[in-house]
Amino acid sequence: MTTSGARSSRFGGLGQWWGVLAGGLLIAAWINRTAGPAVIIGLSAIVLLWSFFQAPVTCGAPIRGRDDGCRNNATGLLMGCHIRQHRWQKLKMLIVRRRVRAFCSGLFSDAKATLVTLAAAGSFISGLVALVPGVAVH
Repeated sequence: MTTSGARSSRFGGLGQWWGVLAGGLLIAAWINRTAGPAVIIGLSAIVLLWSFFQAPVTCGAPIRGRDDGCRNNATGLLMGCHIRQHRWQKLKMLIVRRRVRAFCSGLFSDAKATLVTLAAAGSFISGLVALVPGVAVH
């Protein structure tokens, strides 16, 4: 039986940071100009998925009695921490119109969240730019 602690120790705690490697490859693909638009779009999608569902960030789910929300470790901008109620609470915040502002303010709550948010935005823009003919490298 493999636990998440055993998985992360196998890679020395770097197993959850694989998206940073994909982001580095994405930057290299734009700089090198030998990668085609398909490679750039693929790497952009990988970085975006990592940012949403795998990146190590703070949970930030709203809880009673605390203005800054839950301070547990979470995976991804859209997912919560190990507490069952928090697991999908952040994703539900995007659907409920009154909660979108609280979700968006949590995207820049600390340094890790800001870095992951900027990586998500950059990879999204990178994928869109690669779709425009003549803009991406050939």
